[in-house]
Formats: sequence, structure tokens, C-alpha cells
Amino acid sequence: MTHPTLAEFEDAAAALSDVALRTPVDLSEHLSEVLGTPVYLKLENMQRTGSFKIRGAAYRMSRLTAEERARGVVAASAGNHAQGVARAAQKLGIPATIFMPLGVPVPKLLATKGYGADVVLEGDTVETPLRLAAEFAERTGAVLIHPFDHRDIVIGQGTLGLELYDEVPDVETVLVGIGGGGLIAGVAGAIKARAAADGRTVRVIGVQAENAAAYPSSLTAGEPLTVETTPTIADGIAVARPGDVPFDIIRDLVDEVVTVSDDDIARALLVLLERAKQVVEPAGAVGVAAILAGKVTPTGPTVSILSGGNIDPLLLQRVVAHGLAASGRYMSLQIPLPDRPGQLARVSELLAIAGANVIEVLHTRHGQGLQISDVILQLSVETRGEEHRAQVIEVLEGAGFEPRVMPD
Repeated sequence: MTHPTLAEFEDAAAALSDVALRTPVDLSEHLSEVLGTPVYLKLENMQRTGSFKIRGAAYRMSRLTAEERARGVVAASAGNHAQGVARAAQKLGIPATIFMPLGVPVPKLLATKGYGADVVLEGDTVETPLRLAAEFAERTGAVLIHPFDHRDIVIGQGTLGLELYDEVPDVETVLVGIGGGGLIAGVAGAIKARAAADGRTVRVIGVQAENAAAYPSSLTAGEPLTVETTPTIADGIAVARPGDVPFDIIRDLVDEVVTVSDDDIARALLVLLERAKQVVEPAGAVGVAAILAGKVTPTGPTVSILSGGNIDPLLLQRVVAHGLAASGRYMSLQIPLPDRPGQLARVSELLAIAGANVIEVLHTRHGQGLQISDVILQLSVETRGEEHRAQVIEVLEGAGFEPRVMPD
């Protein structure tokens, strides 16, 4: 299969002009200081439906025949793809059925239903909805809209790359998260074709969550491989096998693929909230995570694509706490104390001297292994970073206490 051409990407952009928004780009002074070169954020988290997925879904459906449209479309997703398909189908007047797992976050479920799709909840993981969607397509003739493994999907996502190049014409490096590969394949194809027309080159770096990184081993092997994934907060890019269509483009056009940890991603989400005032889902923050983790070599103006902002508020609460802990700004301590008056006051005094802010306190005599004359003090404290965190522990230990840092 030949790679999509610049003309195809430009035709797709015209087709999507009244469906997808042209999302803004924002210069991040903080990340520019970190990387040592201008860093821009492509705010696709502000896209309709909250992610880039509407681009590929809408372009794919815009190319269906009248007979195919009459049969309707079907998709399976736990979030962004579901909303993209539902919204695009609503805009184009196409009946849509979306299969979603039972545990899908309520905001994503309500949004998908709100766009007029018929939603079917089934299964504990996305594998069951995928199977049911394929069976539904076979049984009814509905067109299955794949989240990434189709040429039209890749071309639709690539319209983001054209926008990005127009907005930052001197861009030298683009950071893109990778799940199945549809977004980065489209962005790489579009931006490299546009740059080549201007006699320039642009470096494209893919970023995967290290707990679900199928591309490094697949690129080494020269073919898509299925890898065993483990849980990651970046569930939007937790894909065990690259798509066949995007893999060929990524192999030829993407310059490098790096991985980041969940701690890296949590820190990135916190930085985006505090410094850029952007609410971003974990999968959309992996490019920023790569910058903060030192995985990116500065070459010139750099753009990180914030690919989505659909994060469940409860998950956001947990991720912020995790990000604070990963940044050395929050920790939970467990301190055994002799059961006599004044011990709690003494610990409080030491924390005040060390400049730590106490968030929560639990003083209990109940616990496995405690002697009758012992108590356990559990504290959650706010600190100013790794160095200050170490100083707090040092002050407590210097006074004879034995603090133990608990997992966040």
C-alpha cells in the first residue's frame, strides 16, 4: 500500500472543515526552559468530543457510499473513539451503534449517548465490545469503523499535522503519543510531506507508555507483534498490537519511539494543570512526560500534541495525588510511637520546624504487630520537592523517630 499523499491530507482537511475544530497552539515557557528550546502545545484536548478521534472517524464516514450510510456504522471503544464516531455520525446523519465495556467512565458514556448513538454495554474489558461490534457488523451489514487500522482513519488524523505545520512553520520536532498508531502515522505522513514541499525536514518522535509498548519490539522485528501489557494510567494508548496500516507508515517515517513510566505521565499531568492550565488525559500527556523525563534531545522548536482531555474526574483526583508524590511534593508517613502523652505534639513540632504542611493525620492503637504500649501515627504531608522531602525525614530520624514512607 502506498503512503497517503499531501493532496489526500489536504482533501481530508477540506472535508473536515465543518466537523472538526482547528485547535490552537500555545507556547509553554516552562517546558521551553526545561528542554532549552521553544516548546509548543497543540491543544487537541480542546477538540470537539475532547480528542483527535473525531478527525479520523468523520473522514472515514464521509467517504462511505449512500448505501453504506443507510446501513449505519458500528464501533467498539471505552472512550474517545466512541465519542468521535458518535459525534461524526450525528453530524453526517448516519445511524451509529457503539459497544462499550460495563466499566466505562460515566462522563464518556453519557457523552456518547448524548451524541445520539445507540450504546450497548457488555463485558469487563474492551475485548468483548470489539468482538460484539464485529459480530454486529457481520449480522446487520453496518460498517465497522476501526479506531486506527484503516487508511482513511490515518488520513483524517493527519489533518492535525497540516494544522500544526501552518501554526508553527519552523517546527523541527513533533512529539506524538502512540497506541495503535493511527494518529502518529497520519501526523508523520502529513507534516513530512508538507515540510518536504518547502525543502525542509521535521523529526517525529513517538511516545508510548512503558507498560503497553508494542512498537519498540515490533519495529525491531520489522512487523507488528503482540506484546503483553500491564495496567497503565494511559489507558487510551494501551494497545497490545500495532495496526497493520499505521505500522508501515511509522516504520518508514517516524524517527524514534521512546517510552515513559506512569510516574512520568503523572508528573506531566500535574505540570500541565499547574503551568499550562490544561486538563489533559494521561494518554494525551505522554509527549510532555517524555520532555520532563529527559527522553527528548532538543533540536529546535518542538511541538507536543495534547491528543485528548477526556479524563474522568475521579481518575484526575488520583492522578494528581500520584503526580504530587512522584514530584516529591506529597508523601504519606507511618511512624511508630510509644503510647505516652506528648508524642503527637512532638512530631507536629518537628514537622513545623522542617516546614512540612500536614494534610491528614490518623493516630491509632489498632494494627497488626503492635504491642499494647505502642501506637501508629499515619501522616500525609505536603513538601516542596525531593530535597525538602528528604530533609523532613532527616529531621524526624534525628529526633529518634522511625518514619516509613508509604506507597502513594
